[in-house]
Amino acid sequence: MTTALTIAEQGFDVTLIERENQLGGILRRLRYTFDELDIQSYLEHLTEELFSHKHITVYTESELVNVEGFVGNYMSTVRTKGGEEKIEHGAVIIATGGVESKPQEYFYGREERVLTQLELEDLLSRDESMAGVKSIVMIQCVGSREEEHMYCSRVCCSTAVKNALKIKELSPETEVYVLYRDIRTYVFNEQYFQSARDKGIIFVRYEADNKPKVTGRDKLKLTVREPLLDCELVLEPDLIVLSSRIDPDSDNEKLAQLLKVPVNEDRFFLEAHVKLRPVEFATEGVFVAGIAHSPKSMPETIAQAKVAASKACIIISQDKFEGEARIAKVDINRCSACGICTEVCAYKAVEVILVDERLGTKAAFINPALCKGCGTCCAICHPGAIDVEGISNLQIDLMIKAI
Repeated sequence: MTTALTIAEQGFDVTLIERENQLGGILRRLRYTFDELDIQSYLEHLTEELFSHKHITVYTESELVNVEGFVGNYMSTVRTKGGEEKIEHGAVIIATGGVESKPQEYFYGREERVLTQLELEDLLSRDESMAGVKSIVMIQCVGSREEEHMYCSRVCCSTAVKNALKIKELSPETEVYVLYRDIRTYVFNEQYFQSARDKGIIFVRYEADNKPKVTGRDKLKLTVREPLLDCELVLEPDLIVLSSRIDPDSDNEKLAQLLKVPVNEDRFFLEAHVKLRPVEFATEGVFVAGIAHSPKSMPETIAQAKVAASKACIIISQDKFEGEARIAKVDINRCSACGICTEVCAYKAVEVILVDERLGTKAAFINPALCKGCGTCCAICHPGAIDVEGISNLQIDLMIKAI
């Protein structure tokens, strides 16, 4: 939403495709920040701006089903409530967001006194939420930093501290325990961690191979071994709150194939280079922002969205786009049109086309706007019909002979 507004305010048309029936994603489930920002009012204002902006077209309950073309000349097919529509555009920004995973442990889903942090946040937004609650235990890293999901969701520690402080604000006498493996309230959020300790919130460390255990029927009972004291602590909380991991959108891999961009082992989108080309892909004209890239906070998401918008505007504001200088070229007289090069090209820059209609001759064609000059097609070409300009097979042979 931020990306769309940033681009539209510079006078360019934007089409925003939303799979759900309303905008906002995971932001719809947040209620407040450390500095007491009313998130729902902010989201409502943002939504109004989007729908009223003359340069923004919003499609809800819609899905991207096909993408053709290349940087500056994309043609996408969108399946909407009214049927399929084709949209011409010069750049693409992926902002698919993420979801809170549903824990499979600690009786979540079977016991109403076991919640996630987002469910607790919704509970805390109601005035009577802490009535009769004497003790709360939060368990960090639920589903994160372990086999199959080794990544840290980054915002869980800050969210736990934020909600713990809110509990103390609403009900100072309520005991709050945070069971953690490592507290990662990074950058300026460290001050809130210190404030939480000052207010009597108790932080108890546990080890990954000795997780807390929850038992009990009428009354919840939680047992955890504290490694420094080397003893078991037994707690009887009224509520157990789980800091569950953030998962990528389920359609990320499908979208990655459509746009010819990579995802990492955790199914988040993988930018070209974290320092040299942030928010960009090797595929020109495609950018990423928000949780689609990795778990991050609301301010970080907004900052990254503006970066992606700026990068996209650099392209669509120009009449011409300067591509790679060193790209592959085909000698059609040597090409056998076997098509192996089309299969190995990571950028889908190669296709076999008809070059002589009268004779029915076919040959490989390389789209200069898509080619990155990686040389994979050269290496695989059996007839030696493909060269990368500036480092052709002949040039390499001559250099070897000269040596």
